[in-house]
Amino acid sequence: MAIHSPKAPAKPRDKPALDPQERVRLEQAFRVPRARNALSALLAVMLVVWSMAGAEFNFAKLGEGAVNMGEFLARLFPPSWEKLPTILELLVETLQMAIVGTVLGALLSLICAFGAASNIAPRWLYYPARWIMNIIRSLPDLVFALMFVSAVGLGPFAGILAMTLGAVGSMGKIFAEAMESVDRGPIMAMQAVGASKRQVVQYGVLPQAAPLLTSYTLLMFESNVRGATILGMVGAGGIGLELTTAMRMYDYEHLSAMVVCIIVLVTIIDQVSAVVRRKIS
Repeated sequence: MAIHSPKAPAKPRDKPALDPQERVRLEQAFRVPRARNALSALLAVMLVVWSMAGAEFNFAKLGEGAVNMGEFLARLFPPSWEKLPTILELLVETLQMAIVGTVLGALLSLICAFGAASNIAPRWLYYPARWIMNIIRSLPDLVFALMFVSAVGLGPFAGILAMTLGAVGSMGKIFAEAMESVDRGPIMAMQAVGASKRQVVQYGVLPQAAPLLTSYTLLMFESNVRGATILGMVGAGGIGLELTTAMRMYDYEHLSAMVVCIIVLVTIIDQVSAVVRRKIS
């Protein structure tokens, strides 16, 4: 019986030499992004340093003020729960404001997003919608709150209107960008078979963008709960006015109790939102 000796491993073939001109072209192709990235990083660092100098950002001053911060935090303890019923009533009002403001803001933002999404809206509508949202986004919610307080008077209704209008500027832009980021394949397929614009939006855009739209709406709700506490400082309802009054009266124990309750409420909302996000993802 013949014994076959194992074959010697084949020698790897020598790779063909790279053309000198091709080598130079590849080196230049890799060198340009590196130089561009280095320049971008340098410009970013210079921008941050310039901003810190102009804004008088000072770590030393922060260290010197740490003692005062510690004294302020020490005054907050222990919290006083004597006015807990009032705190809970104002928190419920704040939550109600956030719910109504989120629903109205999400609906108006969605409507504006249809006009601000480049893959849906015509050009004559796209640019005006973007400009309107830019104008709204450039103004803080407190300005809207003061405007609506002068229009409808003190109370949560003014705060709801301020949150609704403020959401159109920010969430409308985010909703529009979520619609622009959808896969173009289904949209082109529907257009190829003669689907109308409404059908393309209803069956091609919204189903793909729905998870992002829902997630952004939950984020807006969380933001509105925190924002409602600030709007109350100008008389637009919620717990904000009580917070301002406690700070002006140096009632730190009552202030501490409100802060604790707000933290608990925001934490609960965050956990519920996380569960909903997991369900829709």
